Amino acid sequence: MSDDLPDILAGPILRRAAPQRLVLWLAASRPLEFQLTLITDDVARPHDLEAATTRIAVGTHAHLHLIDLQLDDALPQDAIIAYDLAYRLSSERESTGCESAERENAEKESVDWRSMKDWGESLFYDDEPLPTLVLRSRYDNLLHGSCRKPHHPGQDGLARADRWLSERHADHDARPAALLMTGDQIYADDVAGPMLAAIHALIARLGLYDECLEGTDIASGSELYARDETYYQRDELLPAIRSTEALREKFFGGVRKPIFTTASAENHLITFAELLAMYLLVWSPTPWRLLTVEMPELTPEERDRYGDQQPQIDAFVAELPSVARLLAHLPTLMIFDDHDVTDDWNLSAAWEAAVHEHPFSRRIVGNALIAYLLCQGWGNDPDGLTEPLNASREWLDSAGDDGRLDCQAHNQLVTRLLRFTGWSYTLDSTPRLVVLDTRTRRWRSERHRHHPSGLMDWEALSEFQQALLEEPSVIIVSPAPVFGVKLIEGIQRLFTWFGKPLLVDAENWMAHPGAAHTMLNILRHSRTPQRYVILSGDVHYSFVYAITIRQRRNSPRMWQITSSGLKNTFPDTLLDWFDRLNRWLYAPWSPLNWLTKRRRMAVVPYYPERASKGERLWNRAGIGQVLLDDHGAPREVMQLGADDCDTRFREASR
Repeated sequence: MSDDLPDILAGPILRRAAPQRLVLWLAASRPLEFQLTLITDDVARPHDLEAATTRIAVGTHAHLHLIDLQLDDALPQDAIIAYDLAYRLSSERESTGCESAERENAEKESVDWRSMKDWGESLFYDDEPLPTLVLRSRYDNLLHGSCRKPHHPGQDGLARADRWLSERHADHDARPAALLMTGDQIYADDVAGPMLAAIHALIARLGLYDECLEGTDIASGSELYARDETYYQRDELLPAIRSTEALREKFFGGVRKPIFTTASAENHLITFAELLAMYLLVWSPTPWRLLTVEMPELTPEERDRYGDQQPQIDAFVAELPSVARLLAHLPTLMIFDDHDVTDDWNLSAAWEAAVHEHPFSRRIVGNALIAYLLCQGWGNDPDGLTEPLNASREWLDSAGDDGRLDCQAHNQLVTRLLRFTGWSYTLDSTPRLVVLDTRTRRWRSERHRHHPSGLMDWEALSEFQQALLEEPSVIIVSPAPVFGVKLIEGIQRLFTWFGKPLLVDAENWMAHPGAAHTMLNILRHSRTPQRYVILSGDVHYSFVYAITIRQRRNSPRMWQITSSGLKNTFPDTLLDWFDRLNRWLYAPWSPLNWLTKRRRMAVVPYYPERASKGERLWNRAGIGQVLLDDHGAPREVMQLGADDCDTRFREASR
């Protein structure tokens, strides 16, 4: 029954925001109508959202509401704007067997709008009557981070950002222009047992749509959830092809990693319903309150693992009210990286061929892209994603009375999304913000198909260059750092030379000669900006570099600012050794620098203030903050620690 479900399941999440456009995302248990009241200078302006709302049913009791409001009168910038997203039942609500459509409409008309004061008080800061937003005239104050793994020990960087904002939300000058989530917003390929149990409980509670499965002896998602192999054994379900031994030798040197190469695939998400449930469970505390999750039937060893992971998931859930409040207050922009889909996603041409040629693995990747489109991608660029969104709606509308989605339409949608090239986007902000898709338009190595692909192909890089021309300064979001740690890149190159790139995730901008040289040439071009700020994540540690071109007057200045992870870290001892060896082997006087592709670049590290002497790589979960001056150069770079211990990065003396 849906009568005991709350109307609002997750959201609102404030997405793209500009003076004449507001984009919001929300999930509900039934179709709703919304009215948005914007309050500036004590003047309230209501806006009917019926024409601005796209409703998408994703289950019997689950409906996404994508709100894209175009405003005739521009909202003020650099000012506090309060908002009230009120709702009532929609006329699209399905009639039951015991009441007519006329009676439903009459009931709807008699129901008053429910203000956020009635349903969303947990999203308010203590001293505010409603949530607020600020539209900044300049993108000169940004929060950014990536890699949020729910069962990683430690606190959540997004919850830290909420605590930070709670102390200054009333000061419009202190409010960030945006929260940039630069990859791995979910971990589809590394899921704790208690999280998977909650996912399956939520699928049943909301009646999320079922799907057929192909290329396996499992006929449907519902059958998958009932299998003993559902927990801690999904690596056995992930597809392998015939002549498995040959595949292992050919691609992985005998290591058992059939097609999906993550080392944590025991609970890899497979169906669209599982991925959608994951998004709801990592963004909102409400779905957790609907569930009674019991430990499934497990082996003694699996029970121990489940028990060890349960406290970590409990701690993650306890911080979700803060995360939901943050997402209701800050314009939030996102881009995928590998874990939003699967580890090593499109790492090499050989990987792509192996995955795309198998119907089961193809479906897994496709489902992750559909979920990304609906939960992340659309809010970044509603105009650019109209066509795939409409195709997804048509597929979801194919659900029959039994809640099963059409299999042929599903496969067609997956094919369309695998070919789609419009995931990157640009904001005409000041400075301009350019967000790169480094996953789906890769520069494949045709001669050495097992070697890492370039993160963007020549055509995508040419389009990127066009977005930069004649701009004085620019902010670039590249999920993987453009300028990474030379030693780690060298180790990845060595493993690639030995034919083992998958063992070390050999994905970096310098791994492919064509992509590396093209990117560096773009950054050196005389008509591209004089100041670049590159925001990245991915690597599970944080660092800052200042870069110039050697022996060139009026060299452009570049800053590589990496913040990772929101809820993830690198092994401490290993990173300490990497940091020390990198300083020794690639010191300014070292001849090893001339063996790198960026030998014409002078790279000067920043030092974390709290670090021990000489340390450059900062291994603490949290979220980054960057403040830019009037010319688009960083004037302050911070890492807001999830443990409330904040760290500034300072430039080394030259």
